[in-house]
Amino acid sequence: MTSTSATSRDLPHPAPEEIRLEGVLHALSDPLRLQIVRELAARGDELSCSDFDVPVTKSTTTHHFRVLRESGVIRQVYRGTAKMNGLRKDDLDDLFPGLLDSLLAAAGRQAVRLGDSA
Repeated sequence: MTSTSATSRDLPHPAPEEIRLEGVLHALSDPLRLQIVRELAARGDELSCSDFDVPVTKSTTTHHFRVLRESGVIRQVYRGTAKMNGLRKDDLDDLFPGLLDSLLAAAGRQAVRLGDSA
């Protein structure tokens, strides 16, 4: 994995050419990770980890964010003491045109069908 900087607070992210379709699909196959991505897409901006209301422990939440980051779905950066999360929509759209929009639309339809507000 490629890191853009060498400080201890920088988190490793895959370069766009390292992002693999199967990694993205695996990351998005988990309902909680898909919920996180849906929230990021809906807000269209960076959100701190504490902005997400997830029904799991902090360590499990950390794991889910790490899977999303290491697959190339999100970018995480520290801003002061907050770890900010942003969707790598441009990278994903360049690599897999239409994939993210289709998955988000399908997830939205499923949420309506199941009566899930997430």
